[in-house]
This record gives sequence, structure tokens and C-alpha cells, in this order.
Amino acid sequence: MEAIRRAAREDGRYSLEAYQFLFEGLDRAVKMTGRQGAEDRHVTGQELAEALRQLALEVYGPLARQVWNAWGLRGTRDWGEIVFVLIQHGIFSKQDSDSIEDFADVYDLERDMEQAWQPALPDQEDLLEGGGDEA
Repeated sequence: MEAIRRAAREDGRYSLEAYQFLFEGLDRAVKMTGRQGAEDRHVTGQELAEALRQLALEVYGPLARQVWNAWGLRGTRDWGEIVFVLIQHGIFSKQDSDSIEDFADVYDLERDMEQAWQPALPDQEDLLEGGGDEA
């Protein structure tokens, strides 16, 4: 964890929370791609960006974009910037085919985060069966 703190501090563009969230998103991406038991757990920039989006919507709901903005993130390429900072510090490794451009414009934060968020509402039958106050 200290190496991550040092990398975040030296880079200075993004908050430590963004770095920590990246690791949570990476775990999700590995699971989403079915590679959790595999020897090669490598995921693409697009896969990681999508996992981060899904996790942010689950955790922060309609405020996900604002949280990311508070962390210094303005687009999906920023996640690539963080990944490559971690590569430079020897925390992550990279394959020859990996590029920071893999993270560029994977999705639009406003359209695919704010507008895509849908609250999980109970089924109408569940509401009717749940009782409630009768007048």
C-alpha cells in the first residue's frame, strides 16, 4: 500500500481514492472476464474501464461521475494514466500490446454513467404484497 501511496503522491494528478478504486475495479474486471483462476489474469483497458464504470454505478449511483471528478478523473483515459503510473512504479506489469490509448474514450462519463444509472426498484408485485399502510 505504501508503494501505491508514493506513486499517487509523486504523480499528483489523481487522489489516492482513485488508485484504491482502480484495484477494486481490477478485481471486478478479472472476474467479469472469467480469468480469476487463470494464470494470465491480464485484462484490456476497455475491460477495466467497463468494470470501473459498473462498480462506480453500484457504489455511488447517480453521483459516480461527480465522485470521479473529485478524484481528478475527467474521462476514461485518466484510468489509463493511473495504470501507467503504476506500471512505471513496478506495481503493475504490461504486455507489449498494452497502450494508454486502450483507455481513451471507452465511454462518455455523462451519458454512460449519469444517464445510465437506474435505481433498483422492487417489482410491483413485491410492493403490493409488502402490505403497507391501508387507509
